[in-house]
Amino acid sequence: MDLQFLGTGAGMPSKLRNTTSIVLNLSSEERGYWMFDCGEATQHQMLHTTLKPRKVTKMFITHLHGDHLFGIPGFIGSRSFLGGDSPLDIYGPIGIEEWILTTLRLTKTHLTYPLRIHEIDEGVVFEDDEYVITARELSHVIPCYGYRIVQKPLPGKLLVDKATESGVPKGPLLHQLKHGNDVTLEDGTIVTSASVIGEPKAGFVVTILGDTSVCEASVELSQNADIVVHEATFNEETGQLAKDFGHSTIQQAAEIVKEASAKALIATHISSRFLPSDIDAFKREGQEIFTNVFVASDFSQYSLVNGEVVESNFKK
Repeated sequence: MDLQFLGTGAGMPSKLRNTTSIVLNLSSEERGYWMFDCGEATQHQMLHTTLKPRKVTKMFITHLHGDHLFGIPGFIGSRSFLGGDSPLDIYGPIGIEEWILTTLRLTKTHLTYPLRIHEIDEGVVFEDDEYVITARELSHVIPCYGYRIVQKPLPGKLLVDKATESGVPKGPLLHQLKHGNDVTLEDGTIVTSASVIGEPKAGFVVTILGDTSVCEASVELSQNADIVVHEATFNEETGQLAKDFGHSTIQQAAEIVKEASAKALIATHISSRFLPSDIDAFKREGQEIFTNVFVASDFSQYSLVNGEVVESNFKK
């Protein structure tokens, strides 16, 4: 699992930060990409990476402010041009369907794949046999959601030595046991999969919050998460602006993550007033409250390796 940041700015594009878009890259789990928000020029940002638009299978929009969705029409149109033929599911607040379909109609944009738009409310917005995604409304100037992505427990490993001790020969029978099937040996002995499979392993939990001031929903969504992505538009000095416009400071983001007993904070949605030379001090403000703080830049990548967050850059 990788979190890849295509845009980390607030409000409008700047020379250093594009508007918000985050990709949860599940290629290693054979699930493609899930995109969270699609700000202006997101598809252009992707050109500087190895990411392929046709591999985005789900898009989750936090709210209807332009810096979080103005990139959708261009992205979904280009997905057709670039060979996308699999369905694309878009989840977002009430109004997202009208906005997208009106734009497609007026621009006569033809899509080569099924577009499925889901207008959400609080609660479970997606679930299958491997993942469950829950949404809660945050505290912003318009309806805005945060998402909690939970990977369900992973199957335990096949205990080969134990299977061998039970008389299972190397070969296809081991494969069947690994995939949950009981097997019958030549002498009629039945070896159950459950008897030779280890304990299930906990999956990851990632919380991605939209624009928000401090609220209880942020804490609930972030509870015990491996990674929390929280907006930090301002710092302590500009905290009044955060209050006025429904945003958070880096210190407030750190307080939320600490209260939720989460493991790591990735701060994003950074105001363009903060230059690269300001980021170390900006980060330290958060670390005064919660130690494990990262401040994302465009093309930052964060991977979970043995439960630890590893930061890198995925720009090609």
